[in-house]
Amino acid sequence: MSDDKQLRAAIYARVSTEDQARDGYSIAAQLKRLRSYCIARGWTVVNEYVDDGYSGRSPERPEYKRMMHDKDTWDVIVVLKMDRIHRNSRNFTMMMDFLRSWNKEFNSTQENFDTTTAIGRFVMDTVQRIAQLESEQIGERVKVAMTQKALEKKGHLGSPEPYGYKYLDGQMTVDDEESLVVERIFRMAANLCSLGQIIDGLKASGAPTKNGGKWQRSTVHGILTNRIYLGELVWDGIVQDAPHLKMIDAQLFQEVQEISALRIKSKPSPKRIPARSLFRSEAHA
Repeated sequence: MSDDKQLRAAIYARVSTEDQARDGYSIAAQLKRLRSYCIARGWTVVNEYVDDGYSGRSPERPEYKRMMHDKDTWDVIVVLKMDRIHRNSRNFTMMMDFLRSWNKEFNSTQENFDTTTAIGRFVMDTVQRIAQLESEQIGERVKVAMTQKALEKKGHLGSPEPYGYKYLDGQMTVDDEESLVVERIFRMAANLCSLGQIIDGLKASGAPTKNGGKWQRSTVHGILTNRIYLGELVWDGIVQDAPHLKMIDAQLFQEVQEISALRIKSKPSPKRIPARSLFRSEAHA
């Protein structure tokens, strides 16, 4: 890739939850350095894509997907480091194959990689595998630490508080307003209301969600199966008693689980579509 060629750059920045406190990885810091880099190279920044709070292990990120959809508007993707775009070597390889098929380029400023040379592609693949190894090792260390915390009965393990709870002075406590909604959800389920009917009831009453979005089936199902409402914190099979968090009677909780199990058992098994039919559909599309 020639330095004097005028290229249209799409700059991409990302932070995950664990990156938030790391110096130099903030969104603002990444964008500032990427803009300066493009100016120095004589490239025109045509768009900026930011995924805030998303892991690099999955490509299912809204801004990443939008950037790929906008491929006709840019010539090169510019990131601060390779692990900002992907932490999985398979996903990274798939992205590079996609870029090559559309004659697009990729530039990682800190590693100074150039995808137009064979050696650059080779080194980039090697470093990406090292980044994946580092990511997996971090994941293993976090799991060990969380398991130890659960074994030592040290309370909630740091994930976002479930519906019905809030943090107060660093401790998770019952949210009085949301707890009423939780109780209503369990009562409706015990009265044989489906997930859809429960959602309709919540919408009709104006019950707010945790983050101000819409009620989803997965959210309601998650509430109905979460043992925290019994006053139990569960991590990888390890159970901690947390009576101060209890808001649902054990009998009601068990009744809801039995109703749900009967519904699942009574559902007809879905018919599987033969793979060959997919190829036929594709051929005639």
